[in-house]
Amino acid sequence: MAERFPLLYVASPGLRAPRATARDAQKLFRTIAKVFEPPVPVGPRLWRMTLPQVPLRGLPGVGAMNARFGVARVRAAMRALGFERPLVWFTVPHAGVLAGRLGERLTVYYCIDDYSALPDVDRARVGRLDADLSRRADLVFVSSPVLFEAKRALNRRVALSAHGVDVELFNQAHDRSVPVAEAIRHLRHPVIGMFGLIDGRLDLALLMELARSRPSWSFLFIGHVDDRMRPLAELPNVVLPGPVPYQALPDWARAFDVCLLPYRAGRFAEGANPLKMREYLACGKPVVSIPMPSAEPFREHLAFARTPEEFVACIEQELAGDSDAKRRQRMAAVAGMSWESRVAEAVETVERHLAGGATR
Repeated sequence: MAERFPLLYVASPGLRAPRATARDAQKLFRTIAKVFEPPVPVGPRLWRMTLPQVPLRGLPGVGAMNARFGVARVRAAMRALGFERPLVWFTVPHAGVLAGRLGERLTVYYCIDDYSALPDVDRARVGRLDADLSRRADLVFVSSPVLFEAKRALNRRVALSAHGVDVELFNQAHDRSVPVAEAIRHLRHPVIGMFGLIDGRLDLALLMELARSRPSWSFLFIGHVDDRMRPLAELPNVVLPGPVPYQALPDWARAFDVCLLPYRAGRFAEGANPLKMREYLACGKPVVSIPMPSAEPFREHLAFARTPEEFVACIEQELAGDSDAKRRQRMAAVAGMSWESRVAEAVETVERHLAGGATR
């Protein structure tokens, strides 16, 4: 997109209030340290800066203070970069306090989740911020059909824009001539795995029961582990290596025999369109998931389960029935869904709205 429009990416703190943990404290100090940094170039015509935000947003006056300070800092960055009448692109609702205050040519809200259904957020407040930005945006992108219907009730200018996938990168997991990551070569197969945040969006009880019911299986969960998911570490057949570099994920995913999408059933899962679903398919791996509307287009290539017993049955079925032909079919199912193609579609939509006079 930077080829068409110069971009200033403004990073903002997370939606939830920080907890009294070492990780949250470190994250808060890193954010504070970056608040007064000038925009940093991260690519051709692309810069990054951190939006100053006091995280205790529920306190009186904090929201207004964040808005004033944020507008001042972003406007200063725009002047330094020579930006006039920018295209402002929001990806989280709490940054929407800047909408309409930057002299923008077009305001875009790219909504990828039902944010008020995330764990540990102030649902009422986040819901209000999300609805307000959805109404005020000139254009709203959403990642799932459920979100599309919800946003259409607030704004008629809504476009469905599902996640892309780094097809070339994740196809590498299919290459059996390359060894798996050294740290996991000792794992006993089958290896049942997933990557991403191991947090409250996942069904902890389901994962615990799966691991306990099949002690001869290895369960490999790659990514940062939320403190409340730590009971998984107590199980001898669960491996939690923590985060790994993005470019290295195929070397780790190569060890997976079956991949999991074990979300807790509820509002978040209903509105979610997990990027990792496409990444697993690009790896050619069998996938067992809870039923989700966003998974329906891939029904032919996924297995669906709700209970631990159903998950075990589906995993065993996928282990027994996997083949090279099925792996190629899974990879082909997402071959045309590259990030490049998704970005091209989004840019076309934005340019169409600009040409049609969708301005403030």
